Amino acid sequence: MNPNITQLAKIAGKKSRLIIGLMSGTSLDGLDIALCRISGSGLSTKVDLLNFQTVPYNNEIKSGILEVFAKKQIDFQSLCELHASLALLHGGMILQSLKKWKYAPAKIDVIASHGQTVFHSPQSITPKARINSTLQIGDGDHLAVKTGIITISDFRQKHLAKGGEGAPVAVYGDYMLFSKKRQDRIMLNMGGIGNFTYLPGSMDASKVFVTDTGPANTLLDQAVRTYRPGIQFDNDAQLAKQGIYNQQLLAALKSDAFFKLPFPKTIGPELFNMGYVVKAQKRSGTESISLEDLLATLTRFSAETIASAIKKVIQSKKSFRLFFSGGGAHNPLLIQWVKELLPSVQFYKTDDLGVSGDAKEAVLFAVLANESLAGGKLHFGSRSKVPSVSMGKISFPK
Repeated sequence: MNPNITQLAKIAGKKSRLIIGLMSGTSLDGLDIALCRISGSGLSTKVDLLNFQTVPYNNEIKSGILEVFAKKQIDFQSLCELHASLALLHGGMILQSLKKWKYAPAKIDVIASHGQTVFHSPQSITPKARINSTLQIGDGDHLAVKTGIITISDFRQKHLAKGGEGAPVAVYGDYMLFSKKRQDRIMLNMGGIGNFTYLPGSMDASKVFVTDTGPANTLLDQAVRTYRPGIQFDNDAQLAKQGIYNQQLLAALKSDAFFKLPFPKTIGPELFNMGYVVKAQKRSGTESISLEDLLATLTRFSAETIASAIKKVIQSKKSFRLFFSGGGAHNPLLIQWVKELLPSVQFYKTDDLGVSGDAKEAVLFAVLANESLAGGKLHFGSRSKVPSVSMGKISFPK
């Protein structure tokens, strides 16, 4: 037997595994690195988050990603080079983190790398698309060789191959880690894009589903970067809180056909970008509003579309608990408005369940890698949008 396969089988058979989960989202703020000790699989999965940090991207890295990010026309040489160079960059960040945490790379069983999404094109919102597609860069082989650690990456392609849209895939980890008998839950993640997982108190996996809701932070961040160069985001909604949301612009923003599509659905900055905002401003005659009013309106847009989506799930339920996470959890105005729009819901942070909201997505990819190694027995019914699959491609360092 190939020694790589022997090593992999040994890791799969261990009582617990040290797995590094990586996440770099559409906000492009940096690489989330979560060092986890994981035991069990499926609903018996147990995670101990040993260390976590976000290693920020500098302006040069962000600029390189933005050259190809969510664009239909790009320089393919830049994309090819970035596929490898981003992996090497992430590998260096991992090694520096392990040194800081006093862990030898040889002690780590596997890396679970989400990669950087640069384009997402589901047929549901891309009429000319011949097939659902998505692309994450940051090559697993380069990452494995750089770190000397077996790497599992490119998770979303199996989801596509089995009939899904490649996103959101948080549903699997959410179900394994956060389901609770006799308690209906919503796991709301507010990153660049908002999405939530519905977890029924019945624990019936076939009733679990996940969907994107629309923008969370992405339009806010893009607007700040466009009109206040040098500022990456509206810290604590300081600018938005000075503004008043504009009803005409809000109506124009909410008029897109995406919001009428049935669940589950996915989306990204391919639709929700500054071009989308500018068109809505022209339709509503609001081109001259202040940045503060624009940010207040975009925050309200995110809050209303998140709340509207969740209301479709909770309308027939008497009691619901919502656990929120992601960068939007740090936006006090967004949280205030979501809470006001969902007065019957009990709100908590993912931290209350033992997983940091900032680390949650990186942890969930570590869980997906663990499931690929030691699980794969959960069945989510016959639905193509939530296929029952083990995900990820394996790269060996030797």
